[in-house]
Amino acid sequence: MFNFRILQSGKQPSDAVYAEIIRSLYGNSAPIIYVSVALALVGWFTAAITGDLIVILLTTIGCAVAAIRVLIIWLYRREIAVTGLNTRVQAQTWERRYTIGTAITALIIGLLAARSMTLGQPGCTIMALGLAFGFGAGVVARGSLTPFVAIINLAAAGVPPVIAALLQSDPQYIGVGLFMAVYLVSSFQMVHVTYRSSVKLITLKQRFEQLSRIDPLTGLFNRSMQNNELIRIAPSGSGTSALYAIDLDRFKTANDRFGHLVGDALLRAVATRLKASVRESDVVMRMGGDEFVVVQNGLTDRSDAEQMARRIIETIRAPYRIEGHDIDIGVSIGIAIAPEDGKTTETLLARADAALYRAKERRNAYVFANVVRTMTGNNRDIEETGEDTRVAA
Repeated sequence: MFNFRILQSGKQPSDAVYAEIIRSLYGNSAPIIYVSVALALVGWFTAAITGDLIVILLTTIGCAVAAIRVLIIWLYRREIAVTGLNTRVQAQTWERRYTIGTAITALIIGLLAARSMTLGQPGCTIMALGLAFGFGAGVVARGSLTPFVAIINLAAAGVPPVIAALLQSDPQYIGVGLFMAVYLVSSFQMVHVTYRSSVKLITLKQRFEQLSRIDPLTGLFNRSMQNNELIRIAPSGSGTSALYAIDLDRFKTANDRFGHLVGDALLRAVATRLKASVRESDVVMRMGGDEFVVVQNGLTDRSDAEQMARRIIETIRAPYRIEGHDIDIGVSIGIAIAPEDGKTTETLLARADAALYRAKERRNAYVFANVVRTMTGNNRDIEETGEDTRVAA
């Protein structure tokens, strides 16, 4: 029997897995179109033969609902292309819209199949039942990622024809009703099995993707994430963001003196302190060796970046106790501000790196990179880079 605890246990997939599930629901509009065309063909064919007003009404409503569902998919893609599917509440809203549309479609298919059994036209009945069975198979195959939605659809499409068949006096119809009842129960069970397998696969996929973006030594993002995150700080409109290129001072000396194991432990300690120095919304990456990058969005002005740089320097340069060794290191920071220092990933990295080299001349310092543009007589842009340097007290 189907395990209904899957709907009652409250055990839910992670937000990332749930968002992926909702994206899969809206990923392809072809099934909706196919079902709509089949519904229209079966409905209008039955209506043409029987002239039944209920069949005409059901078919008309079904076609209208199909058009609305296609519109909802278009609206989803337009919104998500701009904002992304970032919160569970947002995903739940789109799931409800999808559920309502599919549930109405399923109910219309079920009622059409049930009505066809009362019209005395075996051909129409066969087509309507075929539509109901095909819809149910599609639900099991595609809708099992959302078991609650799948069960509603299966019940809406399957229960009306089962009841209608069992109420007939013809033993053949009763047999069909019993067969469909067994089919429904087995479909419920398949939803349960398919759901668990699909969630496991999506979870594994996302874990592998996450591992590919994580530095195994420090647990920070690695350089493969830089393009994803830096694109976000190259705004096309208003707003200020900062990129901090960070390099440790005297790390190589400590690593050579105490060994690589101590050096690795030191990098992990630095990563921990760096994470503690920034906001939860900021992105911290290890670019390799003793080089790090911090991406900070939502700055009010330049002074916010200066405060962040001072906080990072004070935190990182405090003494370390690693494997019984007292270790002192420093840190240098180059800062590029978007959009004034550039609007592309390459430009921001170049500006921050150039500023970092100047900062390392002083140690425990941070340097702002400024871009001044002038126009020559032949209309070519010339870029000159200046630095605003501060040494942490």
